[in-house]
Amino acid sequence: MSNPAVTPQAAASAVEPGLSEGARIVNTFTTPTKTFSDLKRKPSWFVPFILLCGFSYALIFAAAQKIGWEQITENQMRMNHKRMEQIENMPAEQQASARELGVKITKGFSYGFPIVLLVVVVIVSAVLMAIFNFGLGAEITFSQSLAVNMYARLPGIIKVVLAVISIYAGAAPENFIFQEPVASSLGALVDPAQHLVLFSFLSYFDVFAIWILILSGIGYSCVSKVKRGTAIGVLAGCYLLWILLQTGVATLAA
Repeated sequence: MSNPAVTPQAAASAVEPGLSEGARIVNTFTTPTKTFSDLKRKPSWFVPFILLCGFSYALIFAAAQKIGWEQITENQMRMNHKRMEQIENMPAEQQASARELGVKITKGFSYGFPIVLLVVVVIVSAVLMAIFNFGLGAEITFSQSLAVNMYARLPGIIKVVLAVISIYAGAAPENFIFQEPVASSLGALVDPAQHLVLFSFLSYFDVFAIWILILSGIGYSCVSKVKRGTAIGVLAGCYLLWILLQTGVATLAA
């Protein structure tokens, strides 16, 4: 005998299947609330992680092929005036060895990007979970926090695609750096080799970084009872604090 208290709409909702991973990816760009609400049901992060790694390697391979590791390393080293002065004052043989070591380090960090990405996202997810749970009374699990952060980073794929297109379209090799592979932030307005601190500060005001921040706020709101505006505000505050800390580090290095 059927229960009259159960409406047809409620019954349909109870058996409605969750989103597939493909649908989650698409909805992150089109209807993010659907993706993040589904993460509350079943948090997972591996698929967006693989996508982020795959596209990042596409950028690495494009840069290595069209720009070259030596030029990439030289561009990176020019951002550190102290280190460049030390190298330029070395004898020729030591200069060559220092540059060769620099190339190896650049390659290592580039090809080890998946490990760096995973470690960073794990730390960020743990910190934000603590902030939301202890500061706002949310009940977010670590797996939900990690999933939200991975999916929220998917707009970075578009940035990578634009960067790869730019490289193959003939972007100036001497201007390429992995920190700013495409002019999507205010940092593109200054020369990092001449104004490292200002570049470090302005580079955080990036179209894709802001997009990711907003998606993260939507995500944390969907997996908790925290209002969307509050969630975005908390994340914006954390991001501004991070900008100040990184700018301070750049000031010491300049």
